[in-house]
Amino acid sequence: MAPQIPDNVSADSTMPDLAGRVASIDYWYHKIDLPGGITTPGWAPIDPAAYRVPADMTGLRVLDVGAWDGYWTFEALKRGAREVVAIDDFSDFLGKLDERQRPGWASFDICRDALGYDEARCSRQEMSVYDVAEGALGRFDVVFCFGLLYHLRYPLLALDCLAAVCDQAIFVESAILDDYSPYRGGIGQGYPDGQMVMEFYPDSQYGHNQTNYWVPTLHCLGHMVRSAGFANVDGGKLVEKPEALAYCRGIVAGYREGKALQIEEGSA
Repeated sequence: MAPQIPDNVSADSTMPDLAGRVASIDYWYHKIDLPGGITTPGWAPIDPAAYRVPADMTGLRVLDVGAWDGYWTFEALKRGAREVVAIDDFSDFLGKLDERQRPGWASFDICRDALGYDEARCSRQEMSVYDVAEGALGRFDVVFCFGLLYHLRYPLLALDCLAAVCDQAIFVESAILDDYSPYRGGIGQGYPDGQMVMEFYPDSQYGHNQTNYWVPTLHCLGHMVRSAGFANVDGGKLVEKPEALAYCRGIVAGYREGKALQIEEGSA
């Protein structure tokens, strides 16, 4: 989907130092199109279309958990969301980054400024996923939980916390075991037959990252989302035949009722 630049921002009015600000960030996780033909040098998401996020999100209030640089925050706004709240606790360093390479909200703020979104429509705050259920952020039509679940010591608790504030649909993307298991021999040695399996990594067995704790099969992930209160679930792999660990990922969409989001006509 082509990026939609807000009416108050144009390529001609792009901040002259935007390219320099982008270059000042040592590591970008997300690849985000900005005004003036500038694209941040990240690699994720692998295939945005595979995430099953609806093209029309008009009028919806969205929570983006583990937002990092903010690709999905800004994508929801481009698709018409009336408000997106982004949260992150900056605990994932991919097993290789340092404090200088993960500088809080710096990359997110560069993109938000460049895209012209104000804090009323696009807010962000440092917060643990486990604190969401306390209600300080209010309620949401849609929740994004991308690239987060396998970093959590308590993934089912996290899903329960998100379900407590989600009225319509949740989208959960995670590393999956279908094509890879460090305990079974690596790539091509996973659980390809729909097994109900989740592996635990007490150290850095998965991806040499000490913050990778749990990875499920796609089948298991779907039932985890269902058990959190989303009666209707579907999902799939991001890459059908992955050849590297980074591509062994899946997405599950969970819906409260049916499979259609309730979109307010005329909302913005």
